[in-house]
Amino acid sequence: MPAVPPKRLFIFGLGYTAKAIARQAAPRGWEVVSTGSDGTLSFDDESNVRLALADADHVLSSVPPGKEGRGEPLDPVLERYGDALKGMPLSYLSSTGVYGDTGGAWVDESAPVGTGRRTARAEADGEWLKLGARVYRLPGIYGPGRSMLDRVRDGRAHRIALAQQVFSRAHVEDIAAGVVAGLEGPTGAYNLADDLPCGQNTLVEEACRLLGLPLPPLQSIEEARLSAMARGFYAENRRVANGKARRVLGWRPRFPTYREGLRALSATTSPTVANAAPANASSDQR
Repeated sequence: MPAVPPKRLFIFGLGYTAKAIARQAAPRGWEVVSTGSDGTLSFDDESNVRLALADADHVLSSVPPGKEGRGEPLDPVLERYGDALKGMPLSYLSSTGVYGDTGGAWVDESAPVGTGRRTARAEADGEWLKLGARVYRLPGIYGPGRSMLDRVRDGRAHRIALAQQVFSRAHVEDIAAGVVAGLEGPTGAYNLADDLPCGQNTLVEEACRLLGLPLPPLQSIEEARLSAMARGFYAENRRVANGKARRVLGWRPRFPTYREGLRALSATTSPTVANAAPANASSDQR
């Protein structure tokens, strides 16, 4: 029998998460072409980008929207290549920040968007949905080299005295698995978040426990001298439900909570730390 030709996945913006997607897509028969500093094409090389798009079976964008108030395009990809994307199978990496602050309440894909600080992201999210894309709303992303373990080791972790603050997160490999599962799945919005939202302090405390390091002091936001971006993070409070991705895409996170995720990362960098085996994945909380 003749060999099956590879499917071609074009990625705009081969960054941290998109690289994980590319790694997982390759053994499933996808050949990846991409833009970005580590990609195969320059975003501005319009002639070659358009040739590659014409030959693609699916297009994924991880490019964030332009910065508000600076005259930048709402979405650089749609601004420059939107005409070439019409009618194509599409995916877009968005953010659960589109839901804004819910006071700690659970949100799913039916919740209203655009009420929070990520208004540009919410508008871009909507534009990709209008094009018929699979839009993945992502929470705090962590993984190798980008986790609370690294922040604690480097002395950059903070414990902030906000008892009710809670948020969702997801391991980068689980996000990649969800996106790859959706490449041939139904269009629409999907939350890719773990099963156990918690406060940032809980995450810091678990990382310190795994590393055998002392806890950073408990501080107010003012005492911690956080950046404006970090302050914005603490201003929003929500729990993100992942039931749709589970039901529709058959997605099951390998790291269903921060405990399994941090434990696995700790084992790869601190082999002397004795850890129990990961618990089984928790069930769908919806």
